[in-house]
Amino acid sequence: MKKAELELYTDYLISTFGAATATGLSSLVDGDVNHDRVTRFFIRARIHVAKLMAPGEIDSSPDREDGVLIFDNTIQEKAWTDENEVMYWHFDHCSGRSVRGNNLLNALYYSGEVSIPVAFERVRKPLQFCDVKTRQVTRASEVTKNELMWSMMTTCVNNALKFCTMLMNSGFASVENFEFIVKKKKHFTAALKDNRLVALSTADKKQGRFVRIDTLELSDKQAVCGWLKGYADEVLLVRQVFTNKGCSTGLLNRVSSNLTGNDDTITTIYQKRWKVELFHKSLKSSAALAKSPTRRITTQNNHVFMAIYPVFKLECLKLKHKTNYFALRAKLFIKATRQAYAELQALQAA
Repeated sequence: MKKAELELYTDYLISTFGAATATGLSSLVDGDVNHDRVTRFFIRARIHVAKLMAPGEIDSSPDREDGVLIFDNTIQEKAWTDENEVMYWHFDHCSGRSVRGNNLLNALYYSGEVSIPVAFERVRKPLQFCDVKTRQVTRASEVTKNELMWSMMTTCVNNALKFCTMLMNSGFASVENFEFIVKKKKHFTAALKDNRLVALSTADKKQGRFVRIDTLELSDKQAVCGWLKGYADEVLLVRQVFTNKGCSTGLLNRVSSNLTGNDDTITTIYQKRWKVELFHKSLKSSAALAKSPTRRITTQNNHVFMAIYPVFKLECLKLKHKTNYFALRAKLFIKATRQAYAELQALQAA
């Protein structure tokens, strides 16, 4: 990949507040870079997830115990883009409906107040078949999201990324994932759905007496040892109780393989998972993830990477200027508006 074009285009994604196009970039630099050059760069660039992070690029020394790897996916709707194997229908839990767009799985490394994207995969659905019930042509994936997560974690381990715990929401809290993580000699901390079955004693486990976790009488931030149904090893279960404005309460149950932890340490570690939500928000609002009109699979994949890279650039600027992504973007927007206003005044005065 050509470094000059990469830096130019990613700076453009941070700066633009409209559609991200090759023509728009060419106009921004007064034609110094032809739009055909940008288009050729998009077509020829090749991204390999294993090369997003090389050993030594991140301060992840073995004695750094606060390093965590956060996995989550986000869906970016693009209703008017043509369907293909990566631009297809996915169920969006935020909107509660199926939407057409990108389903992006991300691995975010967080340590020392620094967030760094280290791996990503787009959910692909290359298999086409006719649904018997609807009699409509639909698509399916060759691999599951869990299998993609295993591949991404393996990449991070092979790249010598030092972290002690993997953080996940309830969507990735499967027994298969827990077993895979432990085999890699890492701990996991994840949220659990209310219907997960647990046993709090060895006798109950042997007799198969599992109960729903939401039926347990646990107080706020209470930690107990127990077993998940289907998972052989003992785990630590922690509950957190939230009080809403209407005086109603909500429960968040967590599970961790780290039996030496307590309620405070597990709660503190899991709170770091929120960093991936901020990362996804920055992708959509600060890096023009959905604002590219690309239609080919190759160019769409390249644009996704080139939207991830600007978020890393914003992270560097955040540390340098001691502010957040959105304040940085707001500053750019105010500067651009002032420039546009001054140009308008000049035109009116001419």
